[in-house]
Amino acid sequence: MQSSPLYVVLEILLFVPAIILHEVSHGYVAYLLGDPTAHDRGRLTLNPIAHVDLWGTILMPAVLLLASGGRFAFGYAKPVPIDPRRMTRTTYQMGMLLTGAAGPVTNIVLAICSGIAFRIGVLFHAPDIALFIFEFFALINLVLAFFNLIPIPPLDGSRVVQYFLKGEALRAYSQLERYGFVIVLALVFVLPQLFPSINPIGWYFDHTVYPVLSLLLGV
Repeated sequence: MQSSPLYVVLEILLFVPAIILHEVSHGYVAYLLGDPTAHDRGRLTLNPIAHVDLWGTILMPAVLLLASGGRFAFGYAKPVPIDPRRMTRTTYQMGMLLTGAAGPVTNIVLAICSGIAFRIGVLFHAPDIALFIFEFFALINLVLAFFNLIPIPPLDGSRVVQYFLKGEALRAYSQLERYGFVIVLALVFVLPQLFPSINPIGWYFDHTVYPVLSLLLGV
């Protein structure tokens, strides 16, 4: 990835739609299942003003991009509110599963589209900056997809796991949500700082994000 100011700005700008589309997909699937919560609160919109969180959507990704030389970043938009109890077209557990999966699936679809655009751009000798946009948009969508699939509450992967749990196991797993943010911070920042040879998120991305990215781009 490039490190000039122009490319850093492009990376931040590309991060915003990836996160917003991820969040809107949660609310839209909930709406299709009968829950109008996100719709009633004006969150089923692509207007970034409705979704952008100054720290999570702009500042934190920018800091991570600069610190990693453009290799890694993640962030979040304001969570789109959903209420599985209002989903009249499915059960509570299935509603949680489908709305949770919607975000990562959306990012994977966007990554595939970006990969196709990149291959077409290479075929027709598109400018380097256009190829960079397609490549980075594929990368950041894969990062968001696979990061959110980590089964730590409240990440989306936990909603998938919860579907298969019952009774006491489900209650115990749900209790992790109060510590979820701390666990994620420890995995992403604390462990690699204290023990440079231990980087579970980097290892995970090396075996998920980057192989899939290479497959999509053909490079």
